[in-house]
Amino acid sequence: MRSVLAVGTVVDLELRQRVRSTAWYVLLGIAALLLLGVTFLLIATAGVFGRDGGPQAVAAVVFFVLLLGTLVTPALSGGAINGDRDAGTLATTQVTLLRGWQLVLGKFLAAWTASLAFLAVAVPFLLIAAGFGGADPAVLFTALAVTVLELGVIAAVGVGLSALIARPIFSVVTTYLVVAALSLGTLVAFGLGGLAFPVRVTATYENYSADAVNDDGEVVRAVCDPPTVVHSSVPSYDRLWGLLAANPYVVLADAVPSRFDATGNPKDAFAAIKLSERGVQIPIARSTYQSDCNPGRNTQDTSTPQSVVDSTVPTWTVGLVIHLVLALLMLAAAVRAVRTPARRLARGTRIA
Repeated sequence: MRSVLAVGTVVDLELRQRVRSTAWYVLLGIAALLLLGVTFLLIATAGVFGRDGGPQAVAAVVFFVLLLGTLVTPALSGGAINGDRDAGTLATTQVTLLRGWQLVLGKFLAAWTASLAFLAVAVPFLLIAAGFGGADPAVLFTALAVTVLELGVIAAVGVGLSALIARPIFSVVTTYLVVAALSLGTLVAFGLGGLAFPVRVTATYENYSADAVNDDGEVVRAVCDPPTVVHSSVPSYDRLWGLLAANPYVVLADAVPSRFDATGNPKDAFAAIKLSERGVQIPIARSTYQSDCNPGRNTQDTSTPQSVVDSTVPTWTVGLVIHLVLALLMLAAAVRAVRTPARRLARGTRIA
């Protein structure tokens, strides 16, 4: 009980400081204006998507909220601990009965709660987007739950780095770099990795000979030319899909329930991204055969979007494990860094 009260006190103090800050309300207002602009554009283009306007609008707003969260959360959490050290208040806190893990946990929960305020601002716009029609409540709730978890991971990374790095500006920038590495770096590494490790593919083509076809293009003699064999190197990504699992946007899209129409086409951006990243898990066919004379021997891809999703590993489970492990490691490192008495401090670090 005492531990809960101690953590709650830290959270309360942190949130009171943010509520008293004018900049906090300015950021929330800017976020609301941006969401209003995005929602207005979605309403203006609703006719483009037809009956799928609702699902597409919800996906766009959710992705935009996650983008806002990844841009704001590092600033909210990246100076949580070393900011107090610079202000001379951290040492005062450390000499109380408050333990290191309670301090770190309180800072983390406060930063996480502050980042969720931007998600709360987005709820009305999500409801407006869902009002376009065709939006599935399960999709909306799942997307919101994953977004909450992802913002928590970023908050944990920021708090951990704020304890490990002496200067707030450097810890905030490093947090942004970690977010960039997860969001953009994984995509770059995935794309370049496929090019760096290609596979050898053999394609065999068999066509009718020239004298087997008349001037009208009709086959008059079932005579084929000798098969043509082509060897080429193509990028291979089936061994690199784990890089995509570390991307928060891919995790979000993959966790949402799939929605495909009668023809197998994705109904929203979530399903489109899921189908693309699940498809790279399937190895490329090393040998293909295409014949006009013997079409029964042709290599055919009989997979459907649903079969691709059902036969591959759920990327979101792997991604959440990666992110949760990263968050726990950063928080554990922060607890170790604020432990007192400290054996070693960085040069120029303020104690009190």
